[in-house]
Amino acid sequence: MKACKPARGIATRAAQLLAVISGWALSGLALAAEWNLRPAGSKIATEIHDLHEYVMILCTVIFVGVFSFMFWSVYAHRKSKGHKAAQFHENTTIEILWTVIPAIILVIIALPATRVVIAQKDTSNPDLTIKVTGYQWKWGYDYVKGEGEGISFISTLATPREQIENRAPKGEHYLLEVDNELVVPVGKKVRILTTAADVIHSWWMPSFGAKQDAIPGFIRDMHFRAEQTGTFRSQCVELCGKEHGFMPIVVKVVTQDEYGKWVGDKMKLIAAAADDPNKQYALDELRTRGEQVYAKNCVACHQATGKGMPPAFPPLDGAKIVLGPKDEQIRIVLNGRPKTAMAAFGGQLNDVELAALVTFTRNNWSNKTGEAIQPAEVKALRK
Repeated sequence: MKACKPARGIATRAAQLLAVISGWALSGLALAAEWNLRPAGSKIATEIHDLHEYVMILCTVIFVGVFSFMFWSVYAHRKSKGHKAAQFHENTTIEILWTVIPAIILVIIALPATRVVIAQKDTSNPDLTIKVTGYQWKWGYDYVKGEGEGISFISTLATPREQIENRAPKGEHYLLEVDNELVVPVGKKVRILTTAADVIHSWWMPSFGAKQDAIPGFIRDMHFRAEQTGTFRSQCVELCGKEHGFMPIVVKVVTQDEYGKWVGDKMKLIAAAADDPNKQYALDELRTRGEQVYAKNCVACHQATGKGMPPAFPPLDGAKIVLGPKDEQIRIVLNGRPKTAMAAFGGQLNDVELAALVTFTRNNWSNKTGEAIQPAEVKALRK
């Protein structure tokens, strides 16, 4: 019986090794199925894909050729066959060859690559120009030229917190869904202007071959021309802070007729939802509106309970800044706090939204100030 124990141990280790090897094999198959680039939705993305294939094939041919020649040389000129090492010191012919051949290879790669890069950078004569502003952690879109000029909105992650916190099953587009999609017409050249309000972000849509960093204080541009309708998804690809992984990009490409209808409907909604900064709002109105603004902009850091996540994100429930002078809290919400994660919302929210947000925090949880902050008070404190 004792002699059986080592055999069982060896069998167990063999089974474990087989399981590991099987896992590696399955992982390899999964990677092989997804090794290529995302399906192209524009001409430039197709050209990038073709360039990628071309360079990969060229590199493979060079790899196989060089190593085949090297292995053959080692085998055919081995010492056991009586071969002696040849001397190539200061051999002009060889030195010319190992300089000229790599230079030719570089030119063969550089010519098509340069053509694709130049095409990517040609933002002239766009049909539509959209300014994209990165915020922690959402995107702002402003249609600044072309059909739809004047439309502005914020695009925020729409995945429910229940899914993020593992209290509900994950949806089909988990972390890749937003409340407001960027809508563009098919077949039109769209110029994208990127900038940021706080830290460096990066707007990336691989299906269109479009990527540009959004840098505070700078305006940079790129373009794309979608060649098929549909919904395309991506994310911010610059590590921009705590919620970096919760900053999706969704572009909906529609026909020209559908785009015209969307523009008309959007203009009507903007006109209907226009806030009156001169109106005197009741406390209940401000609290209801403020709850919506808080859920969209603040809940990720300060939590639905108002308890925050100290020390990075302090609580609002019972906080001195919330229960203290209202002007001080308004200034912080407007301008943010330097060297902290507290963003400035003065450029993201209008006076009514900011007034409602501050009112909500001062009259929710255990906070019961009874104060209704009016838009005029916010306006007076703007820089």
